[in-house]
Amino acid sequence: MPASDPLPFDPIERAADIWASKIGDATTMAATTSVFRVQQILQQAVDAALRPHELTFARYEALVLLTFSRHGALPMSLMGQRLQLHPTSITNIVDRLEGAALVRRTPHPTDKRTTLVEITDAGRARCEEATAAVNAVDFGLVGLGADEARTLFGLLARVRHAAGDFG
Repeated sequence: MPASDPLPFDPIERAADIWASKIGDATTMAATTSVFRVQQILQQAVDAALRPHELTFARYEALVLLTFSRHGALPMSLMGQRLQLHPTSITNIVDRLEGAALVRRTPHPTDKRTTLVEITDAGRARCEEATAAVNAVDFGLVGLGADEARTLFGLLARVRHAAGDFG
C-alpha cells in the first residue's frame, strides 16, 4: 500500500547518496534497506488480503503446506522444518488453526511419539479463499513482471543459500 502522501523522491536513494558522501560505498546499505521496506509493503498487502479470512500469513502458510502434502496431514515437527519455524511457533499456529476448526491433531498410525496435523474440509475451503485473495493482490509484489519476479526470486535465493538457509 502506498503512503497517503508519497514523497517526491526516493528516501532510500537519498540516504544512500548521503551515506556515500559521509561513510563510503552505500550499495549494500541501500539494497538491504530497500529489501526491508519492500518486506513491509508485501506484509501490509498480504495481511490486508488475509484479514477477512481470519488468517495470519504464518497460519496461511501452514494450511497451504498441508494442502500440498500427499494426504493432507504432516507431523508437526516436519511442518516446523518446512516452514522454518521454532517448535513453539508451530505449536501456537496449530493451536490457533485447531481452535478455528481448520486443522485437527491426530495420532500417527505407526509412531506413537508423533502427532500429525490434518487439514479439515473447512481448512481446505478457507485456504482456497485466502489463496484467491493473496493472488488477487499478487502477494503485494506490484510493479514487476513475471520475468522480473523470477529474477528477484533467484537473487534472493542466492542470498538465502549463502546465509545457510538451505543446502
